[in-house]
Amino acid sequence: MKKVIKKVVSEKQLHLIINKKNNVSNSLSIIMSKVMSKTRFTSSIYYLFSGEFSREHQSVLYGKLKYLQDIKNRKSNRYLLRRNIHRIEKGLLMKPMRDIFALKYIEETLITYRILSNDFNNGEKSLLNELKWANDVLTKYFEVTAKHPLIVYMKEIFQNIDHTHSFINLQSEKYIPYARDFKNKPEISYDNLLHLVRFRRSVRWFEQTEVSRELIDRAIEIGNYSPSACNRQPYTFRIFDKGSLVSILSQLPMGTSGYWENIPTMVAIVGDLSAYPNERDRHLIYIDSSLAAMSFILGLETQGLSSCIINWPDIESREKEISKFLNLNKNERVIMLIAIGYPDIEGKVAYSKKKDLEEIRVYN
Repeated sequence: MKKVIKKVVSEKQLHLIINKKNNVSNSLSIIMSKVMSKTRFTSSIYYLFSGEFSREHQSVLYGKLKYLQDIKNRKSNRYLLRRNIHRIEKGLLMKPMRDIFALKYIEETLITYRILSNDFNNGEKSLLNELKWANDVLTKYFEVTAKHPLIVYMKEIFQNIDHTHSFINLQSEKYIPYARDFKNKPEISYDNLLHLVRFRRSVRWFEQTEVSRELIDRAIEIGNYSPSACNRQPYTFRIFDKGSLVSILSQLPMGTSGYWENIPTMVAIVGDLSAYPNERDRHLIYIDSSLAAMSFILGLETQGLSSCIINWPDIESREKEISKFLNLNKNERVIMLIAIGYPDIEGKVAYSKKKDLEEIRVYN
């Protein structure tokens, strides 16, 4: 059909037709957007019929359901424990510290802690450091808070829990709020850091050399120290370094055409919406994952590895493909993909001129 059209219509006429069609489409889109964006109600109707947010709606709701069911059925919920222990930490470091705090959530914290302690004692050894952190913070909490009927009762429950995990390494440091040692402050200057971030570029041409998993893990460890809301860290780094799998994953997003064939290793960062019971927190998987991703790629750069952040488009057909490839649950969403490898030193990188400071900074 295209060949027939080209024979009948000149190249110039074809461009005019296409441009006219695009202009009409854009005009209609502007009119619809103008009309439907006037109120929240009409905006909701627009997206109800377009379905653009349907997958996100389901993921947020399914994550909420999973979170609340775990609480109701008294199943282990590591996100709840991490959130509440961090809330107690904040209470412990306040100036001045209140004599009584955390009454609204201390009971659910103890219930979750006891469930996870049982899981640990039944063989779930990955909980060790998490439970030690919780144990240390709760121990400190019950030491410093004033007498209150609920706190006294919760302290009795806490003392009767099997704390086997807390005695494995009695000599280790206490995981409680502390004053940083500024005499031992890292000697990294502003100029050194600026030089690193300027040197880092999005690299699309890599040497065909195997990337050490040890180096990747070291970079993830740096990413692991990035801040996240209530220390929940609602993400996982899924690493693919097997050729056939890298080839499949590299072609799933848009924007990799022309260079996906030479990517040695791919990383998919996946967010978990079951970390939250409220829709208000639905954006945190994107914020927290992005903070960790930036630290991760700087960690790669310090070890001679380069990277390229690859945007993940919210397109239903592609979502289905990557959900199947990664075996995602309904509460999990792909945040971004990252290509990593040793840079081809002869390969060019985009200049990518950044905005001037005055364009992105406003005081007060």
